[in-house]
Amino acid sequence: MERGFMYRAVTVAAAVLWAILCLVPNWTKDLPEWWKAVLPSRPLNLGLDLQGGIHMVLSVDADKAVQNSVDLLADQIQAELREKEIATRGWKRDGLSDLVFELVSRQKSDALEEFLASSYPNLERVSGDGQHYRYRLVVAEADGIRQLAIEQALETIRNRVDEFGVSEPTIQRTSANGILVQLPGVQDPERAKRLIGRTAQLQFRLVAAEGNGPGTEVLSGVEVDPVTGRPSAVTYRVDPGVIMTGDVVADARHRPGQFGESAYVAMTFDARGARIFERVTGENVGRRLAIVLDGKVQSAPVIRERIGGGRAVITGSFTLDEARDLAIVLRAGALPAPVNIAEERTVGPSLGRDSIDAGLRSFKIGAVLVVASMLIYYRLAGLVANLGLLVNLVLLMGILTGFQATLTLPGIAGIVLTMGMAVDANVLINERIREELKAGQSARSALEAGYKHALPAILDSNITTLLAGLVLFQFGSGPVKGFALTLSIGIATTIFGAVFASRVFHEFFVPRQAGGRMSI
Repeated sequence: MERGFMYRAVTVAAAVLWAILCLVPNWTKDLPEWWKAVLPSRPLNLGLDLQGGIHMVLSVDADKAVQNSVDLLADQIQAELREKEIATRGWKRDGLSDLVFELVSRQKSDALEEFLASSYPNLERVSGDGQHYRYRLVVAEADGIRQLAIEQALETIRNRVDEFGVSEPTIQRTSANGILVQLPGVQDPERAKRLIGRTAQLQFRLVAAEGNGPGTEVLSGVEVDPVTGRPSAVTYRVDPGVIMTGDVVADARHRPGQFGESAYVAMTFDARGARIFERVTGENVGRRLAIVLDGKVQSAPVIRERIGGGRAVITGSFTLDEARDLAIVLRAGALPAPVNIAEERTVGPSLGRDSIDAGLRSFKIGAVLVVASMLIYYRLAGLVANLGLLVNLVLLMGILTGFQATLTLPGIAGIVLTMGMAVDANVLINERIREELKAGQSARSALEAGYKHALPAILDSNITTLLAGLVLFQFGSGPVKGFALTLSIGIATTIFGAVFASRVFHEFFVPRQAGGRMSI
């Protein structure tokens, strides 16, 4: 008995000590380096509803991804047909996924149809009379592009948010083409929207030479006066060909401007991009190279010489934050399709503070009432139950902090519910002990029998609740998942506190009762 009591006492003491150590970062940030290496060093994360932040639901325009894929496919097919000396003209995308074009020579119709059938099985022929053709992307291929676009958008947004430095964001799919984004602690919604929703399609294109009209494209841009520093709107006529895209960017970093200049973004290309950039700059000395982002010219410097080393900069009238956000989206990659904000709301920090205060106030009132009622009704056994409740609470908060869980307002509700279930377990144990004492059992025997016979009922009620909590955690999202998390962890700590820790306290007090009697 004594040896078993010592083992249980040491286990309870070790668990409580570990939990208290996990809670230390919530009280101070001044922690030694060795602490950070072996113990949790970050405070408990607060959810959007407790510390404020931004809630957005984004809708991915997956059909646009299909259209972009069809356009790229058309360019690729035309290039391959030219190599095979099969002349075509009038290429255009009709609707979502149809390609319409004309064959110059009917004598090439068999070669054309055979080539498309063997090389592009993802295209099906809708019509063709030997000269005018219509091909369509097969349905399965279009559906696959949509799904891939949403998955890529989800990953790209997650990368951007991670680079932005938001603690414990929520980024997950909510529907066929919807993405939920919650950014706790972020109070600048406009900057967040620019960062997350920016398509970031980067292109390098040569500015057209004088008199070069056919096939060129007019793009808008901004130039900064070198004397006054004031930006002004300008237009650029650029060649139709795209030299490079953002796919060749290996790294991008924001840099502060010097001597009153605006901040800029320094880019490093991968090996392929460096080769292309060096060749293009060497062949076009004296011409201007337009750096185009989302269809707008950011800068168009004159190429003075061949540029090796795989480096370039994007200048413009950027603030330091704008340059930093642009570097983030370039590193994270471009969105495969545009995203639209379907739902948006901002939770202010004052509202979050009010939620915390209200939750703590309700918890304090409930705790005082529970502690008082247990002491009045069960006397010393009520004190034991309250000590077990305290162990339960310390362990629960220690686990949440140690594993960097996020506490939300529904999570606080889960903690309150956990405390109620812990009290219920102690009531079952104490009532069973009372019954054993009335039956004439000694204090020690009544204690043993009380815990033994109450345990099945405690396990049944808590395990069934745990199963419900696990289902909520698996299939729920947002507030539901926060509630399920604290409830599930709380059930485990409840069983430990009510069945294990409270028994240690009981065994400590029982031998010291006069005549071996229990105060219950």
